Amino acid sequence: MTTPLTLYDIPSTLPSKSWSPNIYKVRYVLNYKGLPHHTEWVEFPHIEGLYKRLGAEASDTKPDGVTPHYTLPLLHDHSTDALVSDSAAIARYLDKTYPETPSVIPKGTDALHYAFNEALLSHIQVTALRRLTLAKTNSIMNPVSEEYTRRMGEATLLEGQRLEDTDPKGEEREKEWAKLEEVFGKVDRWYGKGDRYVMGDVVSYADFTVSAWVIEEWKNVSRWHGGRWGALVKDLEKYETVL
Repeated sequence: MTTPLTLYDIPSTLPSKSWSPNIYKVRYVLNYKGLPHHTEWVEFPHIEGLYKRLGAEASDTKPDGVTPHYTLPLLHDHSTDALVSDSAAIARYLDKTYPETPSVIPKGTDALHYAFNEALLSHIQVTALRRLTLAKTNSIMNPVSEEYTRRMGEATLLEGQRLEDTDPKGEEREKEWAKLEEVFGKVDRWYGKGDRYVMGDVVSYADFTVSAWVIEEWKNVSRWHGGRWGALVKDLEKYETVL
């Protein structure tokens, strides 16, 4: 064991291996706080086994409301033996456990961050980003995860459709990008006029959440809304390092 904190992530064929927005949120937090940690890579089909081996509890359930839904990120703090899943829960845990580091959810803003995160995800998940990136994301998976996510996704999320058939082409794709730009226009209006970050000049978990979603397609969205999103990703780039 080289560091007290282990972040479990899902690998890909990208140079950095990391790709998941939800896991990037945690990586931003760890690096921003300057907390020594290391990454261990877990393929999709092996996530449930990891939880059971470590004795970790799932933070969510499947649509039936009963069956545990095992997802990453998962953080193991070897100094306290805590096992924490869910990006926001991990951020809160790190704020509480390491108070000497910069806070990412400052005291009195917990409800604000919860509401912001829920609003952002509800906008993104029902709009273009999923359609624009679903097939692309699957294509960068290692074979064992690619087969697993394809099989599970086509059977449940896509209701039997082939993954490739969900990827918009031509004029339809342009329309989807326009929808996404409209969504981020709404998010842009949540910021105070002239504010660099959600909380003004102070970086917080809310900014990490936005950047984690934008980073996947930042070259396409960087110029939208006065260049806000490109500037945000560039500002936080120093916290993206995979350790």
